[in-house]
Amino acid sequence: MRNEPTPTSVDLKGRTPPAFIAVEGPIGVGKTTLAKRLAATFNYDTLLEDAERNPFLERFYRNPKEAALATQLSFLFQRAQKISDMRQADIFSPVRVADFLIEKDPLFARVNLDRDEFDLYQRVYRQLLIDPPQPDLVVYLQAPTNVLLSRINDRGIAHERALGRDYLERLNEVYSEFFLYYDGVPLLIVNASEIDLANDDQDYRHLVDYLLDIRSGRHYFNPTFFG
Repeated sequence: MRNEPTPTSVDLKGRTPPAFIAVEGPIGVGKTTLAKRLAATFNYDTLLEDAERNPFLERFYRNPKEAALATQLSFLFQRAQKISDMRQADIFSPVRVADFLIEKDPLFARVNLDRDEFDLYQRVYRQLLIDPPQPDLVVYLQAPTNVLLSRINDRGIAHERALGRDYLERLNEVYSEFFLYYDGVPLLIVNASEIDLANDDQDYRHLVDYLLDIRSGRHYFNPTFFG
């Protein structure tokens, strides 16, 4: 189980953080780590995928073709249930940080499923009638495939190490395409390849200081500007 981060002090300068932040990105880029750090800093609740609770995930990494549909549907039902629980508990409108967007679920389906399986997945997705609340800010972490591979190896989850370069490259491509046209809410695209948002407080504070000023539109955070 991953350690929970301790709160990192950030000077808000009178600014109010977005009430609902969603952090997204491909496997290994650090979205769950950042979501937890933001939640600790702002004293927010978290809404996390809990990928380790998917009973088909390890089978998928061993044999993607055989277990893809079961894995994908399990994730879909899990995410839909989390959103339903969130809506039911939203009486007092608590503030949150999530490490997923339900709208990205079909991205993985497109990569992992064959045509007939994807058709079935789409029918199930439509039947669930998911109406997720819109985040006030989406943070999209991006990094090249070699960086993702390195971070996956470093974090030492055995079944994740079975992921191949080709698979991660396809994921990166569909993520890039998705966020190229994403304009539903304010979006911050972060070049996460040369920063350590898990351990480097300076990198983290620069990012938080930047996102606190975002109220609309598309923005880009490149850490080289702060070097």
